[in-house]
Amino acid sequence: MNEYYQTKWRRFISNKKAHPFFKLGKAPAKRDKRNILFSAVLKVLPEVPSQWDFDSDMAKQPIPTPMFANDWLGDCVIAGRAHMTIHFEYFEQGGTILPITDKIVINEYKREGGRMSGQEGLILLDSLNQWRKKGWKIGRHNYKIYAFTEVSRTRTDEVKVAVRYLNGAYVGLALPDSWRDQMDRGQPWDIVPGPSGNPNPQSGHCVYVCGYTSKGPVCITWGRKQSMTWKFFTTCSDEVYAIVDNRNRFTKNSPVDLIKLQSILSSL
Repeated sequence: MNEYYQTKWRRFISNKKAHPFFKLGKAPAKRDKRNILFSAVLKVLPEVPSQWDFDSDMAKQPIPTPMFANDWLGDCVIAGRAHMTIHFEYFEQGGTILPITDKIVINEYKREGGRMSGQEGLILLDSLNQWRKKGWKIGRHNYKIYAFTEVSRTRTDEVKVAVRYLNGAYVGLALPDSWRDQMDRGQPWDIVPGPSGNPNPQSGHCVYVCGYTSKGPVCITWGRKQSMTWKFFTTCSDEVYAIVDNRNRFTKNSPVDLIKLQSILSSL
């Protein structure tokens, strides 16, 4: 974690009154056989660098990582979408940072059925379908995604391709009980021995993965960057999606077969 994010994190954890806890908020994973598999629309599985991060390899300035009310409201599904949208539009609009506010995130969370008690959380797959079909309002513009595909949770090569060539991955986790202590200590999430290291289905959380190292993915969550090991990711992730944000502004070296993807979308 670079000095910029270390400073943000020190300020964050020092303000116990304003940020007394972190809220979880992803409902258990929902499966749908109609999901398009990422592997089915890849032309090839291209080589990727050993490490890559949107902020350091694509951005010319630090990209903000707001909390988006996820310290008191279980809106991580929409907060993760917000971080992903900021990065997507930074890429597509040549460095513009969208002014997404807590209010915008909270309104979308409530529109999709999220409760202010924050107890139930949103279903990630249902929210993705909302994002693709209806979009969400940010200022005067309605932002939709073109398509989403399901990535194999155990294929780290697919995850790396999604992060590198599609500017990130949208990930659901069943966090083990050890996550909080590791985060408080500034450590990567990793599997520890004993029951506290087992995935907990009651601790569903959604994150935006914006990069990876040789040791594992790097995500944005709760107002900061958090790294994790590949073992943690393959053990605790229960949903991983690669998103094609805008077909008309797609990266030139895309490994995705857009013609095949369009054909599958038309048949759904």
